Amino acid sequence: MNVATLCLGILALGDASGYEIKKRFDGPLKRIQQPSFGSIYPALTELTREGLVSCTVHAQEKRPDKKVYSITPAGRAHLKAALQESLPAPDRIHSDFLATMLFSDMLSPDFVARAVKDRIAFYRDMVDHTQCEHPSDAYSGGRAFVHGYARAVCSAAIAYLEAHAAETRQAAEDLRERRSSDATHATQPGDSAP
Repeated sequence: MNVATLCLGILALGDASGYEIKKRFDGPLKRIQQPSFGSIYPALTELTREGLVSCTVHAQEKRPDKKVYSITPAGRAHLKAALQESLPAPDRIHSDFLATMLFSDMLSPDFVARAVKDRIAFYRDMVDHTQCEHPSDAYSGGRAFVHGYARAVCSAAIAYLEAHAAETRQAAEDLRERRSSDATHATQPGDSAP
């Protein structure tokens, strides 16, 4: 999804400055999308030029003027069309944890155990902080769905990690012992062929 559509979506929830839009993505939405200030402001400029948002400048004492953006009726129609243009692309998973665990047979059992424990704590924190911001909002059905989905994914990850933590550590320990045994056998005198 492009940044302009994300901005329109946030503005459909209420008027906001570029800074406030960015803060929404630094909060509960940070695990879904992370647009930068460098992409939000050009998108807002283009949306204003196209008449999809309007901008009101508010003077502030001892601070630069604050630009507050509002979605226009044309912007709402554009947002609705953009969201239904095609089905969403597949989710992309970027996980240093999974990349590390792919090579867990090269790691110490203690490190594997710490990595799993740390990841469980990460997902528990996400569950604890995933909640709807404004349940009374007209758009809360969609937000409730997204937050419920995020909680379900995190809860499933916790359950999987807890169920497999011991066997993952044991597998790392077994492999370490086999390698140690193989190395000992390979270096013992008298084992060479005549």
